[in-house]
Amino acid sequence: MNRVPPRVQLLVAVLTVFSLTGASCSDEDDGIGLGTAGRGDVVEVVDAPATVTARAAATLTAAADGTLASLAVRPGDTVTAGQVLAVVDSPSAQQRLRGAEEALDALKGAGGGGGGVKNLSATQKKTDDAAAKAFGEARKAAQAIADATVRAGLLAQIDFAERSYQEAAASARAVISAVQRGLASVTKAMAALTTAQRSQAQAAYDLAKSTVDALTLRAPVGGVVQLGGTSAAAAPSITDLLGAALPAGAAPAAAGTAGASGPGVDPAVPVGGQVAAGTAILTVVDVSQLGLMAEIDETDVLLVEPGVTARVELDAAPGATYEATVTSADVLPSASARGGVSYRSRLTLSGGTFADGRAAPAPRPGMNAVAHLQVRQIRDAVTVPAAAVFNVGGKDVVWLVRDGKAVQAPVAVGVAGQDRVQVLSGVADGDRVVIRGTDKVKQGMDLTR
Repeated sequence: MNRVPPRVQLLVAVLTVFSLTGASCSDEDDGIGLGTAGRGDVVEVVDAPATVTARAAATLTAAADGTLASLAVRPGDTVTAGQVLAVVDSPSAQQRLRGAEEALDALKGAGGGGGGVKNLSATQKKTDDAAAKAFGEARKAAQAIADATVRAGLLAQIDFAERSYQEAAASARAVISAVQRGLASVTKAMAALTTAQRSQAQAAYDLAKSTVDALTLRAPVGGVVQLGGTSAAAAPSITDLLGAALPAGAAPAAAGTAGASGPGVDPAVPVGGQVAAGTAILTVVDVSQLGLMAEIDETDVLLVEPGVTARVELDAAPGATYEATVTSADVLPSASARGGVSYRSRLTLSGGTFADGRAAPAPRPGMNAVAHLQVRQIRDAVTVPAAAVFNVGGKDVVWLVRDGKAVQAPVAVGVAGQDRVQVLSGVADGDRVVIRGTDKVKQGMDLTR
């Protein structure tokens, strides 16, 4: 049912051909005022709190314990995707890689464990134990990665490697069991066992190589450099500052790239300083296209669709107005800062101006804003002053003046503005209506002057 939202602040642009009159109905001011229905344009606006977002961002973290060997950029530098930004020296990671490489080389051309069936079973168990330890250590290292997307990518790589090993190990165990029952040869069992060992060694090498490669920190996206992770304890996470996911391929699943390192992280690590796995080294923020993340109340979200335009005001730039356009609205709700249910809507943000025509400053990600979304508009419609419409028994009504007498008439309203609302039925162009003191009017009351 159409209604006049009493809760939402609305902005209206009205071009009317009739004037509003506020004259009282008698020589003495009795608190009752009249107005006129007229034709005009109405815009219904929904106000929503919003936060400025970046196109993309990534915080690069140390892939392993060590020291920050070099830093090739300074705060505020603009970098391109793939550019080397820093290098971490990790003797422990290098040692793990050398050990994995030696183990893999030792198995090349090897025939696996020898001896009887008992030795084969013991060798298989030793291989399983080594694999379990290697995968466990890899998962522990991956959990130190702050960015959820990168962490998930690395864990997926570990899961794939473990599944590959488990398939090879299961095949080896089946052959060993067949040997025990006299159904297969020891040679075949040794070959299967060697395959499992090579699978485990290859997985260990690949994971160690990924870690070492990630010690060279490269920009996953082009943007502006900020040392460390988020610097303020109250700052939103990088994830909250993004209006969209990273572009395809921008954040490779490697231990050296990460996203939000979370509030309260040390702002910078000096060259030569000690780092632990997961320590934030620097953050790259792509501000080439700023956006907004707006919270839309559940009572308004069905009106917010892609293409809806908005006028935006920033707390940091009083008097400036920016333009924005809705690109999407979430299907699932999120916790509202105002309580209740709200839905996040993403908008692209354009440049702004002050009232005198001066260009407004470029916003920064994380700044607070209010988006005035123009959700509906109508041109040349019959409108009445918003104050004329009130509710009786769940129905919208107005007091009309008929032959000088008050007549209560039900109306159907359409687009609702702050000052005037569209009337779909119940009122005609030029009708006189009560706009002040509606609670003082009675049916049949004399409203002549």
